[in-house]
Amino acid sequence: MNFNLQFQDQFSKARAGEIETDHGKILTPIFMPVGTAGTVKAVSQNDLTNEIKAQIILGNTYHLYLRPGIELLEKTGGLHSFISWDKPILTDSGGYQVYSLSGRRKITEEGVNFRSHIDGSRHLFTPERAIDIQKSIGADIIMAFDECTPYPCHFNYAKNSMEMTHRWLKRCVDHFNSSPSKYGYSQSLFPIVQGSTYSDLRKQSAEKIAEFDMPGNAIGGLSVGEPAELMYKHTEEVCSILPADKPRYLMGVGTPVNILECIALGVDMFDCVMPTRNARNGMLFTSEGIINIRNKKWEHDLSPIDPNGTASVDSKYSKAYLRHLMISKELLGAQIASIHNLTFYLWLVEEARTKIQEGTFHEWKNKMVVKLVQRL
Repeated sequence: MNFNLQFQDQFSKARAGEIETDHGKILTPIFMPVGTAGTVKAVSQNDLTNEIKAQIILGNTYHLYLRPGIELLEKTGGLHSFISWDKPILTDSGGYQVYSLSGRRKITEEGVNFRSHIDGSRHLFTPERAIDIQKSIGADIIMAFDECTPYPCHFNYAKNSMEMTHRWLKRCVDHFNSSPSKYGYSQSLFPIVQGSTYSDLRKQSAEKIAEFDMPGNAIGGLSVGEPAELMYKHTEEVCSILPADKPRYLMGVGTPVNILECIALGVDMFDCVMPTRNARNGMLFTSEGIINIRNKKWEHDLSPIDPNGTASVDSKYSKAYLRHLMISKELLGAQIASIHNLTFYLWLVEEARTKIQEGTFHEWKNKMVVKLVQRL
């Protein structure tokens, strides 16, 4: 994997670049739709390619390991082949499940024992096992196994967890370097910064993972309930330390405003379930603000979903029609809303890239964040 930094905004730390993988190029800043179990919910691969114009999607190691299982993925030649997706894929190592399945896991120095949320069966994820599973999945970018700490957590817990994550990282890197890729194309490993909301830990973690000199770096343990101001503070601290010649990936973030603010701090890559999860509940993100399409005020509104047409579905379907589908619990409603939200997110980061290239990002961003928080 190669990263070419192409443009730098003069009034912020925003930047535009290009990541080159064996499955294609990724123009940054970029948003990655989340396909946890091998599917972006309610969206086909055809829509991801032609409508949403996704350049890379994300899969989850824990979920794919349980279903459909590594044996089937290896039999079909990896996730790309299994789901008919020929562009890049990134996989989360399962570290987030250490956080989200806190009632179903036990952490030791060896790794994490999980109880499956499907059938209660027990499974051990070690750093080495997480690498093996991700190589079998076949993602272009794979993540080091870590512990995502909750918010809030005590300093000593955050410190001990961070230090264990660093020890796990050493094991991940050693095992990654000593084992080949499975399907004839290259895979890249990203370490993850941890440290909760403690500045000294965040800085220490960023310095530590930068020493490994991997092709890219990730920032984890944020967007887990902390105030946005803390997210921005620690993102800025970490970005000032992580090497500028490698992509920076802020995991699990977030709202359109979060993304623009963190682009301004130097982040290149984002993922979040918000656009699809909120879409299924009737919340739409538009260039003018946020719409709850289930509200009665849209019942007779025949105007486009987004008047600025950030998605082609905006010119095909009215607010009234989409509201009718959502109220009637028609599956097409979730599909249209999901396509709209994802296309809007991809439009947003593409616009950010354009403004960075033009030298107008800072002014544009400040205007956009005011509009994006409005409830229409």
